[in-house]
Amino acid sequence: MRITPTYIEQNRLLHDQRVDYGQMGHKHLESVRGVAQVFGVRSILDYGCGKQTLLEALRLPYARGYDPCVPGLDAEPEPADLVVCTDVLEHIEPECIEAVLDHLKALTKRVFFGTVSLQPAKKTLPDGRNTHLLLRPAKWWLMQFMERFTMDTCRCTEGEVQLVLRAYGEPAHDTTIVNNIRK
Repeated sequence: MRITPTYIEQNRLLHDQRVDYGQMGHKHLESVRGVAQVFGVRSILDYGCGKQTLLEALRLPYARGYDPCVPGLDAEPEPADLVVCTDVLEHIEPECIEAVLDHLKALTKRVFFGTVSLQPAKKTLPDGRNTHLLLRPAKWWLMQFMERFTMDTCRCTEGEVQLVLRAYGEPAHDTTIVNNIRK
């Protein structure tokens, strides 16, 4: 199971109550554009797209969103060349993370771009829990990803892990280009 019905309801309520919940995807616009260009992708999936601000900023006909907590965006997504998952995984219920990471792997045809926060959120769910349910150190996250992908680029700070990962079998690219993508 990737998400429980109770948690879907908590997130739907929060999306309804707070305009600012799920609306920061656009802050990764330049990084996503850079990865898409370097890898020459023809399809993009924003996994956990929230209010779709990244998709609105990208304005690409081959970019689409998926979010199990947003009606109309909750249908099972199709695999894509580039799967983007920013500021999402720390929100996953701990008992569901393996299934979510396996789902991301299955959906990623070529490359994955993601960020994971390592700190508590400023927001809380309607039931009072911090919205960042899954706080783990960077090393833990890296181990989870390396079981499923080939590492291309990783940037860790005190508060966040940012990754560019290749699907198994995807040839390596010039990582100096990827490393220089605007953050």
